[in-house]
Amino acid sequence: MAMSTIIPFRRPAPVTPARAGCDVAAVAGDLLVVLDQLEGLVARAAHMDRPRIEVERSVQHLLDAISAVERASDTLGEGSSISEPA
Repeated sequence: MAMSTIIPFRRPAPVTPARAGCDVAAVAGDLLVVLDQLEGLVARAAHMDRPRIEVERSVQHLLDAISAVERASDTLGEGSSISEPA
């Protein structure tokens, strides 16, 4: 099987009314799934057959993404009963 530098991206599913009204628990669950996926990507990226600096930068960017998702999850946990404008 030939290797390619093209990475297929999946488009997100269109937002449906049921999905638009997700509650905090559903979003938090989705964030946990994303964290698991990102952690798997870090492991795979660390073993890429690419120049070392490219691998290191890719892994660092993925680790930064993990931190951002964790912050988003923490923010959900801080929720308040007062709605703030986005």
